[in-house]
This record gives sequence, structure tokens and C-alpha cells, in this order.
Amino acid sequence: MTKKQKNKKSYKPDWVPENAGAGFATSIVKGVEIKNKLKNYTSTVKKRDKLIISDYVNGVINNNRSLLGRTITLIESNSSVHYELAQEVLKGLLPFSGKSIRIGITGSPGVGKSTFIESLGMHLIHNGYKVAVLAIDPSSSITKGSILGDKTRMQMLSREEKCFIRPSPTGGTLGGVARKSRETMLVCEAAGYDVILVETVGVGQSEITVRSMVDFFLLIMVSGTGDELQGIKKGVIELADALVINKAEGDNKPGALRTMSEFQTALKYIAHATKGWETNAFLCSAVTGENIEYIWKVIKEFEGITQQTGVFEERRKSQAFEWVFSIVDEQIKKNFYDCKEIQKAIKSIKEKVIKGEILPTSAASEILKHYNSQY
Repeated sequence: MTKKQKNKKSYKPDWVPENAGAGFATSIVKGVEIKNKLKNYTSTVKKRDKLIISDYVNGVINNNRSLLGRTITLIESNSSVHYELAQEVLKGLLPFSGKSIRIGITGSPGVGKSTFIESLGMHLIHNGYKVAVLAIDPSSSITKGSILGDKTRMQMLSREEKCFIRPSPTGGTLGGVARKSRETMLVCEAAGYDVILVETVGVGQSEITVRSMVDFFLLIMVSGTGDELQGIKKGVIELADALVINKAEGDNKPGALRTMSEFQTALKYIAHATKGWETNAFLCSAVTGENIEYIWKVIKEFEGITQQTGVFEERRKSQAFEWVFSIVDEQIKKNFYDCKEIQKAIKSIKEKVIKGEILPTSAASEILKHYNSQY
């Protein structure tokens, strides 16, 4: 910047042509010295209080929404510093958890999962329930970021005092399910939420993962997408406790009825997901609210039957045991990629694979040899 430019309130940047007139709109406003002002301002800003274990536990139990959110953020953190604290907080909350019904909701993108959740959630709240929604959002494999937009599609539900909606990024974990979803469910249960709704990404292996953490698994589908019976080939149907054909309103209703009939017939040839419970297909319209109340009655019937037979408690115990090994798998993977020797080996072997000097299978074996030699 020249002396002449410094004396002006605004000036043309160096790359603007010398003969450019007023028609060349680009200009730069002279900077303002705010160093001292900024220092004074930051000294008056109150820093966020550092919380101890009891602060988190009491905040969640008393359903302080701010502390509830901060607790979940603590649990989702990948920092090793936060891990120990998070485990102590969960230990304190564990006696207050386990009293809700956990419902997994899945379906291909576009079938109306978020609309269905809002409709069901509003029905539950109007009947005195407290509802927590865990909306799993896929993370970009390129930027690692997530839109976290599900909450914006539940505008009515998000305004309800008795509802807590938590969009969570998958973080690129297998199946598209947030790594700490199980812990988050425990926190919401300790906060007094009666119904936990877990919305999956709806692609890949996410359904299998969510099935392993919920009591009731609901698959949402729509008609008019081709040969509906092709859906039977998808293993997710074998995991479902109920199938719901959504968008059964207006001109779509006749097609939805046909689809429901086809699935009801096909389900007779598939093993049911839950012992003592027969999986059936139902119609609903999340937009109009038709049959939402009936579907909730089906879920409550499922809860009553499985609790009476002991299947409900048996599934909870089995899921807790599966949880142990999912944590083990995760930690082994972390230890593997955090190992400095492995990091060096990967860099070396990568060049050989790219140049075609070694087969990928041989490269994998070589990397594993490096890892095994460390333990």
C-alpha cells in the first residue's frame, strides 16, 4: 500500500488497471486498528465454566437441555482427554437409564422417515410421552463434514418442550451409524425421555447396526418404485418387526394397498425378526397422520408381548454383550492406525502397490506382520 493510499478511506487494489474509472467497482476499505479494543472486549467475555462429573450427571437427570447437549458432545468427542471423563459420567447416569422403549426407523432416502418421525413424535407428546430423536446424518467421505439437516425437517417437533432432537454425524463409521449412539441413548433415558427414536441413514449396513441397539425395528417403504417384491431380496426386511407403507394418501393409496398386500403375502415365507412376534405390513400417511396412532398401538403391543415372554429383556442383555465387542473392534482399529510403525509401513508399501511391485493381498499381509511384531 502506498502513502497516498494510506491517507484515503478506500483505495483501488494494485491489480486494478491504472486508467480504470468509476465504472470499475472494486475497491478496498482502509483497515481499522482494533488491537486494543479487541483486547478489552475479550477480557469481558465470560469463558464457559469447566464442568465436573456431578455437574454433568445432575444436569442430565434434571433434564437441563444445555447440559444434556454438552454431555452428548462430551461423549461424542474423539479426544482421549474427554474419554475418561465421559466414562465416569456414563457410570453415574447408568442407574437412571433403561426405562424407555428404543425404536429404530429406517428406509431408503425419500420414503418420508423424517416426516413419519415428526408425525409419530407429535402424537406421542400429545399423549404425555417425552420423546428423544437421534437423527444419524451421513458424513462426507471427502470433507468429513455433515449437513445435520434432519432437525430442520421436523419443525413442529423441534419446537416441543417435551422433545429433544439430536442430529449426529456418522463420522464415517461402518454402516453410517454414529459411533456413540448407544451412549447417547443412555443419556437421553437418564434425562427422562420415554421413547427414543433412532433414524438411520437408510443405506449400507446402518440397518444392521441400529437393529443391534433398539427394541423395535421399523422399516418404512413407499409404493410405485418398481417391483415391490424385489424388496424381499434386501436383508433389511428380515430385521424388521414391522413394515410401513408410507404416503398412502390421495392417488397413491390404491398402489400402497397393493404393495401392502404383496408384502403381507411375502412375509409369510420369511423368518420373523423377534421370537414370538409376527412381522406385518401396515399403511400410513405421515402427512395426514392416518394410522399413526394404530402403528403406535402395534409397537406397544410388541413391547407388552416381548416383556411378558422375557424376549425384551433377553434382547437388551444380548445387545449389551454385542456392545462390548463393538468397542473392542473400534479400539483395535484405533491402536492399529495410531501405531507409528504401521504408519511408516503403510507409506513404504503404498509406493510398491502403486507401482505394481506387490499384490494388495501381499501388501496387507506385510502390514499385519509389522503390527503383530509390535504385540
